Amino acid sequence: MSTLLGETVTESEADTIKALSEKLEIMNLQFARRKAFRKTALHWSLIAVCGIIVALSAVLIVGNSPYLGWDFHDPELAVAGTVYHAFEWLCIRLAPFVLIASAVGVFLTRKKV
Repeated sequence: MSTLLGETVTESEADTIKALSEKLEIMNLQFARRKAFRKTALHWSLIAVCGIIVALSAVLIVGNSPYLGWDFHDPELAVAGTVYHAFEWLCIRLAPFVLIASAVGVFLTRKKV
């Protein structure tokens, strides 16, 4: 009636609170979805890291250090052999720790039923 008469109509406080609560509910739902997506992405990333470490270790074991038979009098082969050996050494030393940490991460980020 006030609108028809040209008077200004003020919104009731209940309508304002209801609108704010609906906006907050939408934001809360968006945050929850984003958190679930991040957790799932982290979970699958850690599974991928475990798979890569196992595959890399298998390749290094099957490769059986081919640089040991190389002629290191050639400077290029000496550098390549040194780099290959350093890579192999780091992988063998660090892989167990990274694999254990990734496995723990997979366990902690699993879906709980």
